[in-house]
Amino acid sequence: MQVAVIENTLTDIFREVFDNSSLTLARSMTAKDVKDWDSFNHVRLIVTVEQKFGISLPTHEVVNLRNVGELIDLIGKYLARRNSEIA
Repeated sequence: MQVAVIENTLTDIFREVFDNSSLTLARSMTAKDVKDWDSFNHVRLIVTVEQKFGISLPTHEVVNLRNVGELIDLIGKYLARRNSEIA
């Protein structure tokens, strides 16, 4: 999946989880940059990402994410892995 598609889908997810239709993502964005990004909404975010993309993200990789850019890269990694297993 192309990075732009991941970013667009992730933007929709963020807007849904954080109830902010004008939220714009940046690769450098962190939890400190998003109103209401607390531990509860973080869990909601990851669960929604996994559901929308049809992937499972290992906890040990999720806890090491430093920003949205790393989340985008992680999603891409697991989508590629899933697609190679299907092929």
